[in-house]
Amino acid sequence: MKEQEPVPLNDRIARRVRELRAARGLSLEALAAQSGVSRSMISLIERGESSPTAVVLEKLATGLGTMLASLFDEPRPRADPVARRADQPQWRDPSSGYLRRNVSPGGIASPLQIVEVLFPPKARVAYESGARESQVHQQVWMLEGTIEITVGEERHRLDAGDCLAMVLDRPVAYFNPTRETARYAVAIVSPHPDVWK
Repeated sequence: MKEQEPVPLNDRIARRVRELRAARGLSLEALAAQSGVSRSMISLIERGESSPTAVVLEKLATGLGTMLASLFDEPRPRADPVARRADQPQWRDPSSGYLRRNVSPGGIASPLQIVEVLFPPKARVAYESGARESQVHQQVWMLEGTIEITVGEERHRLDAGDCLAMVLDRPVAYFNPTRETARYAVAIVSPHPDVWK
């Protein structure tokens, strides 16, 4: 029996955004108003005709009441408690070049999501999102290199082994001030598992 080909990530994002928008009963106009992403951009993303940046995807995730990591899940992921390395979806931000890999198994109702990030030298990403419907906690654990994270007005420099805990209720910016790629793990927790659906 032939194994099913994996869905390209832009197509997976397109399906997932359409599915989440439909599940919440939102029109394109309503999601545009809630997310701050234009109706035309959302339409392009849902058709798989755009390679959206991390900033755009974060705005959409916030508007949909879910986490950025969930936009990379298969629309109806198989409930398997093991996520094999080869099956963990990877995505590269077309703007900054950062590479993220969803480590956590998809299809499992869990308030915890783990992501690994490779952040290029001198790259910067700024998420403008503020408070969310559900309080979301995040910890960034530096595995290699250095990253500067600004949470609201507070700036934190993290080196290998350091860990920063924060609540995602203010704008957050990431900057790699060095000439080396930074690698870190992000653990994201929401007290309401429905944000993962």
